[in-house]
Amino acid sequence: MKVQEKVPTVGFVSLGCPKATSDAEQILTRLRAEGYLISGTYDGADLVVVNTCGFIDAAVEESLDAIGEALHENGKVIVTGCLGAKDEVVRDVHPSVLAITGPHATDEVMQHVHRHLPQPHDPFTSLVPPQGVRLTPQHYAYIKISEGCNHSCTFCIIPSMRGPLVSRPIGDVLQEAKNLAEAGVKEVLIISQDTSAYGVDLKYRLGFWGGRPVKTRLKELCEALAEFGIWVRLHYVYPYPSVDELIPLMAEGKILPYLDVPFQHASPRILKAMKRPASAENNLERIKAWRSICPEITIRSTFIAGFPGETEAEFEELLGFLEEARLDRVGCFAYSPVDGAVANSLAEPVPQEIREERQRQLMELQEDISAELMAAKIGREIEVLVDEVDDEGAIARSKADAPEIDGLVYLDGVFDVEPGDFLTVRVVDTDAHDLYAERI
Repeated sequence: MKVQEKVPTVGFVSLGCPKATSDAEQILTRLRAEGYLISGTYDGADLVVVNTCGFIDAAVEESLDAIGEALHENGKVIVTGCLGAKDEVVRDVHPSVLAITGPHATDEVMQHVHRHLPQPHDPFTSLVPPQGVRLTPQHYAYIKISEGCNHSCTFCIIPSMRGPLVSRPIGDVLQEAKNLAEAGVKEVLIISQDTSAYGVDLKYRLGFWGGRPVKTRLKELCEALAEFGIWVRLHYVYPYPSVDELIPLMAEGKILPYLDVPFQHASPRILKAMKRPASAENNLERIKAWRSICPEITIRSTFIAGFPGETEAEFEELLGFLEEARLDRVGCFAYSPVDGAVANSLAEPVPQEIREERQRQLMELQEDISAELMAAKIGREIEVLVDEVDDEGAIARSKADAPEIDGLVYLDGVFDVEPGDFLTVRVVDTDAHDLYAERI
């Protein structure tokens, strides 16, 4: 009697942002294609891959803790991701890890896996579906269209971790989207470090898709994605003039009327110190123009409170911008002196307690604005996408809600639906973040 050989098993832990999730999915797809089993725990795994985040101090600490836990529970650990770009930080705390790679390093990770856990069969024998292995629910997926960034924002160290902008061929992106749509995915979320710069490094050269030429550029990509009949949501869009071309596509229903655009501040001096594009005045004018073209647009943004040198007057200027812009969704970070960031050397750092107090004030103001905007939706009929069904009913998202970072739509008593179903509902109540609705 032939004894069945144990299939090599890789434990996998992924931390960080959607871009890290996309990196993790590429590694997981390769692992499955080569016949490895994947485990979300350390129990029974032959080794563990930890995909790390290293953007802010709290993320570094979380990543180092995860590596330590994996070493304690398993003993064989490969580290990848943004913190891996700081090899010495990991080695100083955890010198016994098997290997360390930076982000977007699928080939390197696989080489280390092969070295410590030989592959079980010919990698040309595919064991994965065309859409690959996904960490998200089956009805939505992230698509990363480029890697790296050409900017030098003084508060950020991402370019040193992920390198300069490298755009994916547009045909590859569209093939991935097609595979996802055919597998039942209802929403794709377009991500990168700088989504609006897609194709800049390639000088917007022509690619090919479906037997026709397509320019490697964000507008043309969105127009092609619209052909798949699924929700298309844009994230991490810099406030460049080219973004204006996308708003008519939203008004026409080709892509979701949702724009995630990190303004970061409103003070011209602070924006200059940050090395960020545009100005508050121009941004207010553009927001007004976007809403005139597409009244249903949802604008999400992020800001930094307590940036080095920020005066009380400049913080008040930021609050004034929020009051006038009346953005739908806002996140705010108290400035964190990330190791290696140029901004750390700027004059007049703001004390931590003031940074945190300004963050609190900003979010308190935005909470009032969001509550007013949400209350105005009572009585409206909207389309929602079901995310889950629990013992109280269905939980969904509207076109205004990205997964994990935005609000939810609660449908009490609705049980005869499944994740991925679209419903038309009427809003009956709201709070600052979520909607409560009834099915029509």
